[in-house]
Amino acid sequence: MAHILVIRFSAIGDVAMTVPVLSAVARQYPADEFTILTKGNMKYLFEHMPPNVHFRGVDLGDYKGMTGLNNLFYELYKEGYDAVADLHDVIRSMFLRMAFRVKNKPVANIDKSRRAKRMLVRKDKKVAQPLKTTISRYADVFEELGYPIDLDFDSIFGKEKPGIPSAMRQIVGTHDGVKWVGVAPFARHKGKVYPLELMSKVLEMLNGRKDLRIFLFGFGRAEEEWCRRCEQQMERVTSLVSRFDLGQELVLMSHLDVMLSMDSANMHMAFLTHTPVVSIWGATHPYAGFAGLQVEGSEIIQVPMECRPCSIYGNKPCYKGTLECMYSIQPSAVAEAVFKVCDKRKGNE
Repeated sequence: MAHILVIRFSAIGDVAMTVPVLSAVARQYPADEFTILTKGNMKYLFEHMPPNVHFRGVDLGDYKGMTGLNNLFYELYKEGYDAVADLHDVIRSMFLRMAFRVKNKPVANIDKSRRAKRMLVRKDKKVAQPLKTTISRYADVFEELGYPIDLDFDSIFGKEKPGIPSAMRQIVGTHDGVKWVGVAPFARHKGKVYPLELMSKVLEMLNGRKDLRIFLFGFGRAEEEWCRRCEQQMERVTSLVSRFDLGQELVLMSHLDVMLSMDSANMHMAFLTHTPVVSIWGATHPYAGFAGLQVEGSEIIQVPMECRPCSIYGNKPCYKGTLECMYSIQPSAVAEAVFKVCDKRKGNE
């Protein structure tokens, strides 16, 4: 029996994509142990994993600089890991895996194909072709360590949806013959956000159907204020911002008929609950490999443009200064995509 340390810090969407891979490897190698090292606030993503998966939360602010990383390494080394799977490949994870290698522990790291991604997003002579998905890249790391897998992930909750707690029921109610639509209008970077004035029009169209109930997802004061305004203005819209923790939001997502999302963490979390997603893509592109697990029935909305993608993460300024890639997407097209998924779905409760 071996104990594998799995490292993935950074954004929640990237960490969420480790879940199907880690779940599969743990189920297919039940005699081995796997510990995921990530930020402490990611624990909800791993609460329903196989029993041989363990969570090791860390506050990187407590381990600043080379001295801090060295202290973290010795803490980890004393925990007795037999090998390291680095799913991040940044300075912190590089330091940790190299320190383990010096101690004669097998290590493997993700190949991010950084050069190919630069060619995908460069302004001139762009090479616009699909790259290997991040999830496949994660699986490759385990294969290098001797753990090839069949990716047979369904949902973090398994075959049965979790029950909605009574306290949550008081806010979200019951389906009662209506379809539940989640809407996550925000993302970390501007290039990934559908303009809010257009999203407001989408919400008005969704709100116009009496057989739909719309739940808004977000985080932070500014997002909460925008979502609460929408809630006040539209009869069938309910804001969930600051009302539930991530674990509770995942439970609710599993009961949605569809999630409307940007290329963001909420897209990946919905996929983890086996919920179809209508995703909107602007500066970024599925070709970069971050589309995640596309649940059957999901829709990707994007406008073909020679300048797309201009950024891997959506954090680069628009070449044209117009965000044409987003403004060219009509609200009616977004609403129709949501309607299409809803109309195909059977009762979801």
